Amino acid sequence: MTQSPGRLLAASLEPLTMGASPLGKRPEIGDALADALLSGRFHQIDTSNNYAHGNSERLLGEAIARLGGLPYDRRIFSKVDPDPETGVFDADRVLRSFDETKQRLGLDTLPLLHFHDPYGLTVAEAMAPGGPVEALARLREEGAVGAIGIAAGTRALMEAYVRTDAFDAVLIHNRFTLVDRTADQVFTDATERGMAVFNAAPFGGGILAGSATRGVKYAYTEPSPEFLAYLERLRGAAADSGVDLAAAALQFAIGDPRVHTVVVGVSSIERLQALDGLLDARIPGEFWDAVRSLGTPPPSPAD
Repeated sequence: MTQSPGRLLAASLEPLTMGASPLGKRPEIGDALADALLSGRFHQIDTSNNYAHGNSERLLGEAIARLGGLPYDRRIFSKVDPDPETGVFDADRVLRSFDETKQRLGLDTLPLLHFHDPYGLTVAEAMAPGGPVEALARLREEGAVGAIGIAAGTRALMEAYVRTDAFDAVLIHNRFTLVDRTADQVFTDATERGMAVFNAAPFGGGILAGSATRGVKYAYTEPSPEFLAYLERLRGAAADSGVDLAAAALQFAIGDPRVHTVVVGVSSIERLQALDGLLDARIPGEFWDAVRSLGTPPPSPAD
């Protein structure tokens, strides 16, 4: 029996995918970071049409050209985005967005193309005949992409899109971490449909990795006092067990059996190199027991 595109994609995914949303935001390291992403331990890269105003894809395309083509063991996933000036996200914009992506990357086909951040239209509008999702599905039927996905960060919206049965993959960010389990139903619904599950942003925008570049925020949002209190208890459990919280956060995000790959944003070569240690770190069972004893995290400040 022929397997669905979602199941085929899920079976082929490696546990970690490099997120290229920061690529292009620091021009002084752009070329070096793009080269590193295409030559390191991890073979999957996630980007999007609008990341860094198109510079994420451009830098990856230039790195691919320097290599004489995309290495056989590398895969790049991208996303179609609304028009950056008008916000329009119709069928025509889907096709234009994909054309822009192909030109920047220098690739004719992609294994996966997501419908990204469709916040400016309703699910009904997106799914209507002649609409953007139909255009995305046509690209799959024509063989221009191997699979299509839905990628956004709002839990209720993602649940609605998953239940349309139109997509092969789902990518949700900041919603299934050590301090947030609100994507639980999204993952369950996707699994029942044989979809590939991408769990993005395991560090919650950096707060679980010790980053203060965005201040004390979780997923770009000010946390509640209850959330911060839970986080402090979690940090205490990590200290008591001698655990690097960033390593625990990454391994937690990967550990759920419904998750096929975790997307980690990479902003520097140093962060890319640090992933080896986080992924390979030993997390003792006593820490996971302590996490369970903390109970369900408080409601996400980002949803």
